[in-house]
Amino acid sequence: MPKITVLPHAELAPEGVEIEVPAGTSVCEALLENGIPIEHACEMVCACTTCHVIVRKGYASLNEPEEQEEDMLDKAWGLEPQSRLSCQAIVAQEDLTVEIPKYSINHAKENH
Repeated sequence: MPKITVLPHAELAPEGVEIEVPAGTSVCEALLENGIPIEHACEMVCACTTCHVIVRKGYASLNEPEEQEEDMLDKAWGLEPQSRLSCQAIVAQEDLTVEIPKYSINHAKENH
């Protein structure tokens, strides 16, 4: 079973974490099912950027991003070439290392 290594995030995973997940699971679902409360304001339908992650290892093993995801990613804070919406990134057989950005564009959470 592939592993996802989540790099330390001050709020969501202060020590970082390594989890095993079945192939075919979205990165977002895997994190949520393992106690990492990543934001997902649109309920994982690719309509926001709150579940944005940066894939530091294993990016090529993920499914190709579709045009809708790429369009949404253009609005994400801290966009990098290895950025994905975790609700759309499907785990294959290869291990992943992901970083959850420090900020997201979630006006509800930020009390705007």
